[in-house]
Amino acid sequence: MLQILHNPRCGKSRACVAFATDLKVPFEITNYLETPMSVSDLNVLIKKLGIKPIELVRQKEAIWIEKYKDKKLSDAAIIKALVKYPILIERPIVIDGDRAIIGRDVEKLALFLK
Repeated sequence: MLQILHNPRCGKSRACVAFATDLKVPFEITNYLETPMSVSDLNVLIKKLGIKPIELVRQKEAIWIEKYKDKKLSDAAIIKALVKYPILIERPIVIDGDRAIIGRDVEKLALFLK
């Protein structure tokens, strides 16, 4: 079953849930702000996404700009920042077994779900 890491206050995240619902794809929702991820969870997720940790960061968020923007951070430091401030995690994220996608682009999401 698909898992959608969701922030109900995010329009793109709500659109992803609506899209999956319209396709009648079974899924479960995890509100990652209420159920924070661990360093280990994020390492697994980043591997499934096939990206670098910095690509998972919402770099326009105020917290990132204030605390991290101009610092040279290791991948481990970026992941620790994401654990400490989960609002920095890009959303929505759709997980299907050993693969995952950041579901902001509906066309890419449609290809992923096929």
